[in-house]
Amino acid sequence: MIPARYAASRFPAKLMQDLGGKPVIVRTYEAAVKTGLFDAVYVVTDSEVIFSTIVKANGNAMMSKTDHDCGSDRIAEAVTDMDVDIIVNVQGDEPFTEKESLKSVLEVFEEDTTGEIDLASLMVRITDWDEINNPNTVKVIVDNRNFALYFSRSPIPFPREKEANAKYYKHKGIYAFRKRALMDFQRLPMLTLEATEKIEAIRYLEYGKKIKMVETNVTGIEIDTPEDLKRAQQAWR
Repeated sequence: MIPARYAASRFPAKLMQDLGGKPVIVRTYEAAVKTGLFDAVYVVTDSEVIFSTIVKANGNAMMSKTDHDCGSDRIAEAVTDMDVDIIVNVQGDEPFTEKESLKSVLEVFEEDTTGEIDLASLMVRITDWDEINNPNTVKVIVDNRNFALYFSRSPIPFPREKEANAKYYKHKGIYAFRKRALMDFQRLPMLTLEATEKIEAIRYLEYGKKIKMVETNVTGIEIDTPEDLKRAQQAWR
């Protein structure tokens, strides 16, 4: 499932920007299909423009309500009546989505014989201090089994002791959910930490869900700003 909102706050209409002759959202949809990992791929959107663009590109699209706070809510609406076990959320602004990372997230559930894991996601090591301090970069800290402890727009852990050589990880916005966890998310109200940070993954933690993080070396390019789009266009060329 690829949630796609037209009116993004930082970069409105970013999903309809040109990337190598096609809109960003079409490139992302095609990349998800190309992995060959899924029974079906859908773009879920509140925008008739995005809906018609995907349909014209011979893709699958679904309309959703407009009053969703985040992508998880939008996907939950779409899959309510679907007979599915695992749902993967691929961000619409990630046209460089590739098979290796998605496969590693799905393998988490194949290895989870006890059903302990509610959802899985990706993280990538970051060392650049500008990126570590950038509030647009969501950071994640994990326990010794790589279960998420917290997500933040602030640098975590705070480097009070430089000699500790702490590692910093960026959260990549790809999730794989058990359907029950996603349905729980939809009915549970937003709490203070999520409302403060504006990071949907925090809601799962606040309600005791277990998020398994998988480290990847594939960074890709997320298109959050016009500058990101320029980098993406250059990389595509």
